[in-house]
Formats: sequence, structure tokens, C-alpha cells
Amino acid sequence: MEMVARQNKIRRIHPKKFALWISMLSMIMLFSAFTSAYIVQKAAGDWLQFPLPVEFFYSTGVILACSLFLHMAYKSFVNKNYLYYQLFWSVGLFLALLFVALQYQGWLHLNEWEIFVHTNQSSSFFVMLVGAHALHVLGGIAALMTSWILAFRKNTKEWSDKGQLRLELTCTYWHFVDVLWLYLLAFLWFQQ
Repeated sequence: MEMVARQNKIRRIHPKKFALWISMLSMIMLFSAFTSAYIVQKAAGDWLQFPLPVEFFYSTGVILACSLFLHMAYKSFVNKNYLYYQLFWSVGLFLALLFVALQYQGWLHLNEWEIFVHTNQSSSFFVMLVGAHALHVLGGIAALMTSWILAFRKNTKEWSDKGQLRLELTCTYWHFVDVLWLYLLAFLWFQQ
């Protein structure tokens, strides 16, 4: 009787992907703690109600479109359609920057309405939630810009597996930031 030895293929996640997923899990825990504290403090009273700036809703459409273009850029990269990859990534980066500009306009309206950190507990929590998201967006913008610069370099090893991994990590992070914004906007809107 002949024995056939089979190699068991173990599927392993890339260490950088694992690190990103652990980081995103910790960010979920952070924002869960922030929103839980928001609810507890709101129940304590002395809570100021204020409307959300309309720019926050416009920026939501922009960040969703940004994620769509980044996804199309990644798919174009995988299919080795580099012209579309560069085009879609450029549009995605522009939309990400437009998201930041609309968010900034929203903050200017909050400033006009005198929503400051020191005004009230409610404004402090609002600034903390949206400000923490803004920091995560800035990290995403840095990754998007790095990938954009590498996409247009002539002597790049961009079209390698390493380049594909970088794009996958960047897109995954940006989609996470997108979903996080949807959660925060819905949370703040329902808390009004």
C-alpha cells in the first residue's frame, strides 16, 4: 500500500495586513469608548444641542465617492490597466482632499456658532469625536499621497506585489475611515 503525503497549505495573513486589522480594531474600541462616554454624559444633563453643519453631509457623499474611485483604482492596478489606475487614484486623492476642505468649512460654521471645546461638555465631546476622526483622515491622506506619487514615478517598482500590498492596505484603511465617518455622523445626528 502506498502512502501519499499531502502538504497542508496553511493560509497566513501578511504581517502588515494583520497589524492594520489590529490597529483598526483598537480604533473601533477607542470610538466605542468615546461614543459610550458621550451617551453617559448626555444623560447627566447640562447638554447643549446644536445642529450639524450641512458641509458634514456633503462631505459624506464625497468620501463615499472617494472610496469608490480608490476601489476602481485598485481593481485597475490588479488588472494591470495602469492608465486607469493612475486616473482613478488621482480622482480619489482629489475627493479625499475635497472631503477635508468640506470638513474644514463645517468646522468654520461651528466656530461661527461658538461651538468650542470649553463652551460645554456637549461641544467638548463633539470636538473630541470629530477631531479624532480628522486625525485618522490625515493619516489616510498621507498614505494616499504617497501612493499617488509612486504611481507617477517612471523608475518605480510600483507594479510589483509589494506595490499591490501597499495599495490594498491604503484602500482598506481609507474604507475603514469612510465607515467610521458614517458611524460618527449617524451617531451625532441621532443624538440630536
